[in-house]
Amino acid sequence: VQLQAFGGGLVQAGASLRLSCVASGRTFNRQTVAWFRHTPGKDREFVAALRWNGYTYYSDSVKGRFTISRDNAKTTVYLQMDSLRPEDTAVYYCAADPSIILSSIREGRYYEYWGQGTQVTVSS
Repeated sequence: VQLQAFGGGLVQAGASLRLSCVASGRTFNRQTVAWFRHTPGKDREFVAALRWNGYTYYSDSVKGRFTISRDNAKTTVYLQMDSLRPEDTAVYYCAADPSIILSSIREGRYYEYWGQGTQVTVSS
């Protein structure tokens, strides 16, 4: 599976952005997909995940503001980001894995496939 993320940009606080991650591969609909983010000097941070069965998981810092979804027909996963804050500034990465277990879903090291990052910058 190859992943390609795009949709980042520079926005003001309170604005919205939608990130997209397009996947190649015929087994996309059976993959758990996720978004992580990274800021220089900090550890990579889990943002959201969506299992093949439709269950979603969010970090506390984005819950209620971000929404992860997928379109299996387009083999694309989205991250709708609303009410953006300056602390959301980061490089965002999409990831996928066909067999990750629930207890590891927030751990980036267990994901097999990664896309390139897309920069999101939120100004105050």
